[in-house]
Formats: sequence, structure tokens, C-alpha cells
Amino acid sequence: MENEALIRLSVFAGLFALFATIEALVPRRARTQPRSKRWVTNWAMTITNTLILRLMAFALPLLAVGAAMDAGQNGWGLFNRLDLGTVPETILAILVFDFAIWLQHLITHKVPILWRLHRVHHADRDIDVTTAIRFHPVEIAFSMLLKIGLVYLLGPSALAIILFEVILNGTAMFNHANMRLPIWLDRIVRLVLVTPDMHRVHHSVHRHEHDSNYGFALSIWDRLFGTYIAQPEKGHEGMTIGLQWQDDRPSRLGWSLALPFRRK
Repeated sequence: MENEALIRLSVFAGLFALFATIEALVPRRARTQPRSKRWVTNWAMTITNTLILRLMAFALPLLAVGAAMDAGQNGWGLFNRLDLGTVPETILAILVFDFAIWLQHLITHKVPILWRLHRVHHADRDIDVTTAIRFHPVEIAFSMLLKIGLVYLLGPSALAIILFEVILNGTAMFNHANMRLPIWLDRIVRLVLVTPDMHRVHHSVHRHEHDSNYGFALSIWDRLFGTYIAQPEKGHEGMTIGLQWQDDRPSRLGWSLALPFRRK
């Protein structure tokens, strides 16, 4: 779609700047590591991921949005066989894809080889807006392949995929941000969306806590499937974020990229 990449980049940059500013003004937790070194590593990782996806686009050559356009032109997928209307179809597509991301996230915690990749995200010793973009390139590539498969199966419009990815990226930055929401506001927002306090529980060093709150956008899936934990046992100021065995090495790019292939 025309200007699709520019629109998504503009929304991403604007929301990143907004949440980074808020967490600087009203932080929820004191940092354990200097922000500069972590941010360089986390940004380098997302730049690497972007390049990987660009290479995938040459090879496939259809990523999620292109796959949706291709499915529409060929009449493939469930939605292309039904006449639901633009608005109901878009809403349903966003719900299905959000559930799929929730389920994929849960599976990455349960399957050892996938957890080795996903723990790169969890190795961040602080959690802030840049943690939302800290993922291993192999995990990002795998996630894109699953997304493309679901696009062909479901047959959503390209617009629905763009809206979903904008919502997913925006809510991921929001709920990873190290910002303090008033308790009353957090209680209201988390009825629909995953809040920073809700998702922070998921980054606890304790297994029973990081095996909870898998949602990135909507909070409903964790409530429905019994994986919701309201607050960490030690409180947000007292909890420890990251992996139990780690030290300061996750702030180094090379070490983080090699983490899935280490024994621990």
C-alpha cells in the first residue's frame, strides 16, 4: 500500500518519543544499568531485525502486508470467502491476530528451543520502552513466517494488517515503558489493554511470574486462560527483572545475539 512504511515509521517514532519522555519524567522504577549502553544494544538489535526482514522480503517476496494483498487478489483465506463488511472484518482480524500473538508468546515460554531465543528479550535487566524492540533476529524471522501463514489462512485486508501491526507496536512500547500510571488509571486501562505494571510482572526473575501476563495488546486473553497475575509478590519497586543467573552482559550486543547458543 502507498506510504504504508512511512505511516508506520511515523507512528512508531512518535509513540517511542512520547513514552520515552514520560518514563524520563515519571519513572516507575530506578534503573539498575546506565540507559545509554542498553539503548545502543537494544536499538542495534531492532536495526538488525529490520535488515533481516528486508532480506526476507527479497526472498519471499511477500511479508505480512504483501501477503494480505496477494491473498485478496487470489481470493484465498476465510475472510475472502465471507462478506462480513470492512469494519467487522477488520475488528475480527485484529482480535484473531492479537490472540495468535498471545498464543505464540506462551508457546515460546514452554518450548525449550523457542525459549532460548525469547530469553534474549527477558535478559534485559531493566524494562523500558527499548525493551519492546529487543528481540533476537531469529525469533523475529520465525514470528514473521507464522504471521504470513496466518494471513493466507485468514485472508484479512492489508488495512487490517497495517492497523494490527501499528496497534501491536504501540501497545508493546506502552506496556514496556518504565512509567508510573496512577493506580486508579491502571485499574481502568488494564480492563482492556496490558499496562506497564501488568506486563512488568512478566519480566520477573521468578518462573511462576514470568510465565504469566503474555498479552502484548489486549489483557483479555490472560484473564480468559488463567495466566493473569495482577501484581508481583515483592511489589514493583522490590521485584528483580531479568533472568536469575545473569549479570550485566545483556547490555552487550554480541553477547545478546549469541545468548540462544550458550548452555545456560
